[in-house]
Amino acid sequence: MQKYDATIIGGGIVGLATAYQFTRRFPNRIVVILEKENRLAEHQTGHNSGVLHSGIYYKPGSAKAKNCRDGKIAMQQFCEQHGIEFEICGKVIVATEEFELPWLQNIYERGVANGVKCEMIGVERLKELEPHAAGISAIHVPEAGIVNYRQVCEKLGELIVSSGSEIKLACRVQAIRHSTGETVIDTTQGTFATGVVVNCAGLHSDRVAKLGGSNPEAKIIPFRGEYYEVLPEKHYLCRNLIYPVPDPRFVFLGVHFTRMIGGGLECGPNAVLAFAREGYTMATINLADLWESLTYRGFRRLALKHWRMGMAEMWRSVNKRAFVKALQRLIPEIQAADLVVAPAGVRAQAVLPNGGFVDDFHITETERTVNIINAPSPAATASLNIGQSIVDRLASRFAS
Repeated sequence: MQKYDATIIGGGIVGLATAYQFTRRFPNRIVVILEKENRLAEHQTGHNSGVLHSGIYYKPGSAKAKNCRDGKIAMQQFCEQHGIEFEICGKVIVATEEFELPWLQNIYERGVANGVKCEMIGVERLKELEPHAAGISAIHVPEAGIVNYRQVCEKLGELIVSSGSEIKLACRVQAIRHSTGETVIDTTQGTFATGVVVNCAGLHSDRVAKLGGSNPEAKIIPFRGEYYEVLPEKHYLCRNLIYPVPDPRFVFLGVHFTRMIGGGLECGPNAVLAFAREGYTMATINLADLWESLTYRGFRRLALKHWRMGMAEMWRSVNKRAFVKALQRLIPEIQAADLVVAPAGVRAQAVLPNGGFVDDFHITETERTVNIINAPSPAATASLNIGQSIVDRLASRFAS
């Protein structure tokens, strides 16, 4: 049996950042990452749009707000230190209808409270920044940026291994058993003994928590976000990042335009129920996953409460013209012929039994486990700070 001081389940950016911070804090301790895929960052991180978020959207004082602000600085410093390309390009959040103006004002006030460099701008300034964008008012956030999170993960993996810790790929966790003095994890690559388990399993975080003896109140519901790529000859339509004003009833930001660090331009996502926890296409169906979502009372209540929005999202999923119409609210010149289908992502969104979204990062802790149950956007931006906060929780266990 292989023995480790700490074991992290999940090789996405939050798991990797946690392991990295652990090796820095406790250089004489050994941590192992157990990742069920053959490659790191295969799910939420690997399908990330690559935005360095500023923290403007989040309720002041929330875990998202604090971790995003501090985490963005840490991420930029990490990229500078290790030669990972990133760019502080700025973004605009655009109101196109009168009823959105109070929502826009609320976002601006949050940004100011969170210490984000931002300003309210009118149509003239908006046209200077994004000549092809429509809008009646906007917020300019010059400190937003773009980065390649896969490259970040590759470097984190290198640093973790070079420190003497380990990463096990194609290693699926099957059972977790607590005994006196240690926790035993059964996997497809054998059995591991560990002092503490950190659950960073993303789309499967609620299930892994149950394996470890916890009973999380919320359940992960997978929402697929579908994207289109803009053809190169139409890249001029968007200089950097153009976002709509998000509906405050939802945790999703709405379809937007994102310039990629590698030179592409993507637009999306919508948000539809995925028919599998890893359902990146409409044709990917896992009956057990789907049944679990549909029979969960929290999802049923969510669907009943927001059925109109849900139907609109589903319609955009099957009808490209409807998707383009949503995009045209931001850039009227965009046409269906300008777009080709891009890979989708799946968001692990925790939903409460009452049908409410868990809107903040949600971490639970027992004597032997730390469970990151809800870590959607801006988790990638905030990952180094999230990792540090998790290591802070573990510090008393390794103080000696």
